[in-house]
Formats: sequence, C-alpha cells, structure tokens
Amino acid sequence: MNILKFREKIANFSIEKIITIIFLIGLILRVLLPNLKLLHHDEAIHAWFSYELVTKGVYQYDPMYHGPFLYYLTAGIFKFCGDSDLVVRLLPAVFGSAIILLIYGIYKTGWLSRNQTIWSAIFFAISPDMVYFSRFLRHDIFQLFFTVLLLLSIIAYIEFKKPGWAILAGFSAACGMCLKEEMPVAIFIFGAFFILLLIKNLIILPRSWRWDILGAVIVAGFTGFLFYSSFFTHPEMFWEAPVKAIEHWTSMHDQCRLCGPPYWYIAMFILYELPLFALAVFGVWEWGYKNGGISSIFHPHEEIPSHTGNTKQHYLMALITVWALCTIVFYGYIGEKVPWLLIHQLFPVLILASYAMTGKKVIAGIITALFLIGMTLHVCFTPVDINEPIVQVQNSEDMREVMKLIDAADSVVVTSDSYWPLPWYYRGTKWNKIQFYGKKVDPVIWAGKDPDVIIAHDIDSYSSLAGFEKREYHLSYWFSWYDNQNRPLQWFFLRDGEMGTVNLDVFVREK
Repeated sequence: MNILKFREKIANFSIEKIITIIFLIGLILRVLLPNLKLLHHDEAIHAWFSYELVTKGVYQYDPMYHGPFLYYLTAGIFKFCGDSDLVVRLLPAVFGSAIILLIYGIYKTGWLSRNQTIWSAIFFAISPDMVYFSRFLRHDIFQLFFTVLLLLSIIAYIEFKKPGWAILAGFSAACGMCLKEEMPVAIFIFGAFFILLLIKNLIILPRSWRWDILGAVIVAGFTGFLFYSSFFTHPEMFWEAPVKAIEHWTSMHDQCRLCGPPYWYIAMFILYELPLFALAVFGVWEWGYKNGGISSIFHPHEEIPSHTGNTKQHYLMALITVWALCTIVFYGYIGEKVPWLLIHQLFPVLILASYAMTGKKVIAGIITALFLIGMTLHVCFTPVDINEPIVQVQNSEDMREVMKLIDAADSVVVTSDSYWPLPWYYRGTKWNKIQFYGKKVDPVIWAGKDPDVIIAHDIDSYSSLAGFEKREYHLSYWFSWYDNQNRPLQWFFLRDGEMGTVNLDVFVREK
C-alpha cells in the first residue's frame, strides 16, 4: 500500500475510532507495570496522608502539601479498593488518560480542527513528561485535568449556551483550586482572554448569562468550602487557606529551596520534548504570521486560509499561544524548579505543535512521535535508578533490599531523619516492630530491644556496632549537574555519570 492510499484510508477513519485507539495507547502506557519503581518521596507522603485520612479520619489543610482534593480522592479509592502502590498510581493514570478525551471534547465544540485534535492527542498520549507524571501521585496531573476541563466547559458554554456548562466550569475551577495554589494563573488567563473576546463582540453569551455565572460561582464556592473545611470539620480554614498559601509559597520563593535559572524549564523541554518544542515554535510562526492568525484576531472578518481552520480555531490558537507564553514566564520566575511543573507549560505547547499538520509537516510529526515514545520508554520503564532530572529526588531501588532486611527482622531501629518512604510501606501495625528516633542516638537507648537491623544516615552514623555487619545503601538519588557539567553532550547521549545520593548505613545483626 503506497503512502497516498494509506493517508486516504486513515482519513476515512472516524475521529472517534482514532481517538479511542490513542486513548487506549495512552492508558496502557500509564497503567503498565505501575510497581516498576518505588514510590517517590512525595508520592509516599501523599499516599500516607490519604491512608491516615481513611483509617483515622484525620486531615487539615497545610499549604506545604498543597490542597485537599488529592487526599480525599485517594482516601476514597483506598476505601473501596484497598491501599497499595497499584491503587496509588491508578488514579493519576486514569485522570491523565482522560485528558485525551477532553481534547476530543474541545474538537466537538468546533474550536479545534480534526488534524490538530488527532496530533494533540497523540503527542499527549506518548509525551515522556505527561506519561511519567500520570504514573505519579502528585497534584499536578489532576490539576491539569481540571484546567483542561475548565477550558472545555467555557468554550462549550459559549457554543451551546447551556447553563450546565457554566456550572461545570465553576466546579472545574474549584477542584483545581482545591489541588494546587497556582490554579489562579490558568483561571486568570482564560478569564482575561474570553472577557476580551466579549468586549470586542467576537463571542456572544446567552441571555441567562448572569444567572448561569451566579450558579457557577455558588457551585465553586460550595465545592471549595467542602474540601477546605475538611467536610465542615474546620470551617475557618476556607477563609484562612488563601492567606496561609500566599504566606507559605512566598516564603518558599524567597528561600529558593529548589532553585534554578529562569530557563530551567526550557532545558527540560530540550531534554525530553525537543522536537515537540521545535514544532510548537514553528506552529506559532506559521499560525501568527504565515496564515494571518494574529490579523484574524484583530480583524475577524478578513478571509482566513481554508486549510488553517475557522475563526474560532484561530481564537483558540491565540489563547493557547498566550497560555503557553504566560506559563513559561510564570514558572520560570517562581523559585521552585521541579520537573512536574513542566506539564502545565507542556499542554499548550503540544497543542501549538499540532497546528496545521499537513503535507511535509506530517513527517516531522512522525519523527517527533518516535522521539517521544523512545524517551517515554526510557524514563518510565527502565527498572533501575536512572540519571535523569525528571526524577527530581527519587527513592532508590536499593530500598527494596533494605525493606527485605526489615521484613526478615523482628525488631528494627531507625536513627535517621531521612526515612521516607518507610512510613508508607510499613503503615499500620507493620510499623510496630520499628523503633523510630529520627536522629543519631546513643546505642544505650535501644539496649534490651535486641534489634536485628539498625538504620542510620551515613553522614551521622556509627563507625561500627559490635555484633553487626555494616552495609551502605542509597535511600534516594537525583541527577547532579555538578558531577556532569564538564561532559554535557556525553551525558545527553549516554545518560550515565555520577548521581547525587542520600545514603543509609544499615547495620545487620551477624548470625
């Protein structure tokens, strides 16, 4: 079959069948081998908080650990499906995969072309960052889901004039606000853009818009109150949460706890999404100047090239361009530089990359897809510790050996302030055999407890303990720029070299 017949056959496929196939591929990549790697430090904390919530009913908002939605959602699935690593990673996989369906939903409004929908879905399904953080219990993939659902709801309300879409928009915005503190950035971008279209009389709202928006605000307020008050247990927290969040994250920005240069996320794009980023830059140029996209915004009655979409699709491209630029600038400015924040910048970028995917550009799209799937297989399905910035500070696979020693022991002493993910893996009664001190203590303190295993931080440890064999294990690891800065090209192609680590001294009783 030649290429023309193949393209014709694909063109005759219904978009619903194509999106279904893409969705299934995306879902498989997100749910396949979920236990291949240990829970990340943050994942273990989030899972443990959710476990505490479902077993003890204990939760109160703390901005250091972001909003309550994640904990209640995870606790809910623990209630029905039990608590395990598999269940922990099922929720982000489902929400991450569902974003593909939201892209199709935007297509159904007429604001996204068929080609752009298909390519956006492909890029999202196989993007290494999107897949990695859809296999990862953090708030961000959930926040991205509700961000895209908010966008879909606003556009659908404009198109179909049904109040239910306004209510869904309010609910989506509230759920995003109940997840992470930077959700207002997306709400502001969307709000400002659509208000501008209203002012310029480029869109029309139904006559009931005042009541619809009031309903959306009421739903949003009630949803926020429900979660931040811990289901009416701490009603004062609904009012205190914004102040606490601003105070905490302003202080984190000033401390520069996990610092990086303003171009840090651009470097992450180059590492993991390079051809996608290049396609996005080309897409903005092609839309904005070659095909008159910018002109179509300010002069909506001018003729638009038929192969580039209708006026509404040009409006969406304008919004996506602004969204991409604003998020790249915003996240580049704030002090915290962590890899999962890339996905909020990546989503609009992959929409831009999918612009006008016809002709020779399809070849570029295929090359991009091959690059993305190769990188995804590397970062998500390599079973050992990997030298990649995407892992941030990942718990080492060495800890599996440490936990085997703990499992075989009758009594364990932990004298280190670095110990996660142990509370998650030894939750409930399994923690009973562990004596936890949180710092180095005199061995006299545990005399009489006859521990079989003693765990200490290697920088605050014991030179030796009588009757014990001393072993060293990695607790966690990360890509270390300082150890690889003199060989960046060699590292880029080989992904080898030194890693930064936190190490444990594990003393095992001699037999």
